[in-house]
Amino acid sequence: MNVVETILVYAVIPGAIYFVVGAATLRKKFSGTPRYRPGQPWEYPAMWWTANPDGVGAAHGPAVDVNAAPAGASTAAGGARGKW
Repeated sequence: MNVVETILVYAVIPGAIYFVVGAATLRKKFSGTPRYRPGQPWEYPAMWWTANPDGVGAAHGPAVDVNAAPAGASTAAGGARGKW
């Protein structure tokens, strides 16, 4: 291979690929729907998700944490040594 072929294969072709991909991502057409920006009003209805829709309802009360620590007790565990 001579110098021109080497530059073409290792510099021009990869550079052209990067340029085409970069130009395609910067086009407004490829951005899709407008994005939400902080400070803008939210104009869409709230969507809530649950893994068990049958379990949601007025019959169920608030969750009770049976593993709650007493007031003032330390809840720290683990640390840098990884002892959980």
